[in-house]
Amino acid sequence: MNLEDLRRKIDKADARIVQLIAERIKIAEQIGGEKRREGKQISDNERELLVLENVRNIAQQEKINPEDIESVYRQIVTLSRSVQGVTVAFQGEPGAYSERVAFQFFGHSINVKPCENLDIVFKSVELGEAQYSIVPIENSLEGSISRVYDLLLDSSLRVCGETEFRVSHCLIANPGTKLESIKRVYSHFQALGQCQAYLRHLKFEIIPTYDTAGSVKMIKEKGIADGAAVASSHAAGIYGMDILAHEIEDNPNNFTRFFVLAQQDSPPSGNDKTSIVFSVKHRPGALFEFLKELANLKLNMTKIESRPTRQKPWEYNFYLDFEGHREDKVPREALAYLRDFAIFLKVLGSYPKAR
Repeated sequence: MNLEDLRRKIDKADARIVQLIAERIKIAEQIGGEKRREGKQISDNERELLVLENVRNIAQQEKINPEDIESVYRQIVTLSRSVQGVTVAFQGEPGAYSERVAFQFFGHSINVKPCENLDIVFKSVELGEAQYSIVPIENSLEGSISRVYDLLLDSSLRVCGETEFRVSHCLIANPGTKLESIKRVYSHFQALGQCQAYLRHLKFEIIPTYDTAGSVKMIKEKGIADGAAVASSHAAGIYGMDILAHEIEDNPNNFTRFFVLAQQDSPPSGNDKTSIVFSVKHRPGALFEFLKELANLKLNMTKIESRPTRQKPWEYNFYLDFEGHREDKVPREALAYLRDFAIFLKVLGSYPKAR
């Protein structure tokens, strides 16, 4: 059998694979219809993990790397999930970074629900208007998004996933605008903060707004000739605007971590993290005692920070992430200890680590 014969066999195999994926998608669509008819939640993280475990086992039997097959199947599962009518809420206008992250995490067949602010994003999932939401939780340069932490404290939603996104900002203006004619720059305060060296150097007037893509939309709709926006190249394309400068962020190591929120968190995947919020007695060494217990249990803490309780001045809640799922043996022991030790404890969710 020569090279061309072998390539024809590959083409036939590819055709069969695509046909089977199409068949799977049709079945997934039917499953989505049954779930809606029975009033069941569209998302089923436990079932998805079982599917991935099954294909890993099959791959092993066929002597194929299970991790490679899992990576392929995650995309197929994402595609199947999207045709079941999954809606994802995000803060901002079409073209916002959060929208891009939603498509990156769930695939491009989902429905998206732009929301004016983070409070509406949370409410959309709480009221069943969306099955998931994507919210930024921290930036590698500007730090945490405090409003999200405050909303997580009061909300019934659980963290069911996380992902990281490399942020690259552009200076965007109306078509035909020259850089030297720009006097004012609009964007979300986090984006402006990430580009402050560039913006200071050009001595622009800085005007914070509620959204990056929303700023692009605004200067277009209002025809602002001497204004520009800081946003993504994707936003420039959506609104038909010109990019005056690329990669204007101060530091190329500009990443934002996002949480995926839903009515329930994820079952154990074998490579998880857990996020909690708690408070301890206001006495010397109280926090140290708990952290020492984590060390004794050899539980790896990946993040800790404090936020005001909003109930009494100068008292704080601690937000903490650690490796492992809340149902795993060691994390379960740590949480049991903290429940006895802490004044307050809330598990925000367990979820697979960002890939």
